[in-house]
Amino acid sequence: MRKKFAIFLLCFGLLSVAKAYFWDKNEFSKFDKNRGENLTVLIIGANGSVAKWVIDGFLQGTNVNLKLYLREAKRLEKIKDLYEDRVSLIEGDAMDIESLKKAMKDVNIVYANLSGYLTDMAKSIVLAMQESGLKRLIWISSYGVYQDDYEEIPNFGWGTKSGAPKEYVESVKIIEKSGLLYTIIRPQWFSNADEIDYELTKKGEVFKNPEGLISRKSIAHLVIRLCLQKDFGLRESFGINKPGKN
Repeated sequence: MRKKFAIFLLCFGLLSVAKAYFWDKNEFSKFDKNRGENLTVLIIGANGSVAKWVIDGFLQGTNVNLKLYLREAKRLEKIKDLYEDRVSLIEGDAMDIESLKKAMKDVNIVYANLSGYLTDMAKSIVLAMQESGLKRLIWISSYGVYQDDYEEIPNFGWGTKSGAPKEYVESVKIIEKSGLLYTIIRPQWFSNADEIDYELTKKGEVFKNPEGLISRKSIAHLVIRLCLQKDFGLRESFGINKPGKN
C-alpha cells in the first residue's frame, strides 16, 4: 500500500523538481491593482513542486509577504537571502498545532500544499486556524475525491470506485466541514510546462479533459489569483484542468 501511494505521489507531481520559475511582473495587477500590498500569506509545505511556482509568482509578480513553513527550512534559504524583507522561513511540522499557531501570527491567508498524512494535517491546520481566528484557507487536493459521491470523472477507468487515495478524500471532507472560508483545488496530474492554460469546474460538475496534464504554473496562477481577488472562490471546490483540443 505504501509503495502504491508513493507511486501516486510521484505521478501526481507532489515530489519536488528542480526548475527555474519565471513570471511576468504585471500578470496579477488585473486581480488587484496594488498586487497584494500589506497582505501576508503562510505557505505550509513550501518546498513542494507547486508551492515553488507559487512562491516565485508571489515574489516576482506581487507585493505579498510570505511565511514559508516546511520541515527543513535550509532548503529555501536562497529565497530568504534574495527576498529578506518579504520572506520569513519557519521550520515545523504540519501536524504540530502550536508551531502552526505561531506561524499564523499576523497572517491573512493560509495556503496548504501537502502530501502524506493529509487527514491528520487537515485536522491540525483547521484547529490551528480556528484557535488563531484565521478564516481564509486554500487547500491543494486531487481530482477524483468526489468519485464516490457522483461521477466526477466519467469513464476514466480508475479500477476502483474511488478516484483518489483515502487521505485526499477524507482531508477534503474535513476542510468542507471546518466553517473556514476555504477553496479546495482539485488538479489533474501535473506537467512542467511553462504555461498558464486552465479552466475550472465546480463541485458537482464533471471534470473536463481528465486525461490531460495541468502545468504547475497554471495551478500556481490560480492560487495567487485566489489570494488577490477579493471574494473569489470562497467555499468553492474547483477542479482545474488543461483545456482539451476541440
